[in-house]
Amino acid sequence: MQRRHFSLALLAAASPLAARAATEGREYTRLQQPVPVAVPGKVEVTEFFGYWCPHCSALEPELEAWVRKLPADVNFRRMPVAFRPADEGLQKLYFAIESLGLVDSLHRKVFTAIHGQRVPLRTDAEIADWAKSAGADVPKLMDAMKSFTVGTKVRQARSAAEAVRLDSVPTLVVQGRYVTSSAAAGGHPQLLAVLDELIARSRKG
Repeated sequence: MQRRHFSLALLAAASPLAARAATEGREYTRLQQPVPVAVPGKVEVTEFFGYWCPHCSALEPELEAWVRKLPADVNFRRMPVAFRPADEGLQKLYFAIESLGLVDSLHRKVFTAIHGQRVPLRTDAEIADWAKSAGADVPKLMDAMKSFTVGTKVRQARSAAEAVRLDSVPTLVVQGRYVTSSAAAGGHPQLLAVLDELIARSRKG
């Protein structure tokens, strides 16, 4: 599996999407073998991301605002991935935050710590120190990271990444079928427009 990260600095020359519909093979691709969705009856959008990824960090503010406005028939999921063993701790950190219901209060803070404040979060000790400064219950968070539930979610995330042949992040998958990214769409605003279009397309079957 090739791992590559797209520089968003190269996207400035891309044409605005608003003037035309998204094109398969350009702004998005279609999986030959669609993957199951988590909540039947809803349109699912899954973001594959990594806390270690600067492009994921740059996308997060706009994506978060977009997610808050999603209609009730859309299910949004975050799926942290690890392309290297060194990234697995951050993968577990997200799933622990999620399992404790702390995504709204801590998710953005992890990105800020790593990419804004240059705080290393590679070891359990570093994560514990950061969690304390962020006001989290450190023992509860560290126990969650080591839990069977989080271990199961890590294995499921690995399988999900393999199923969509993931090779870069951030990548978003709509309804287990359509794959897009900021790099493919031409920037963050264009990506959100593509997602809106793919959601509408998924509603029509």
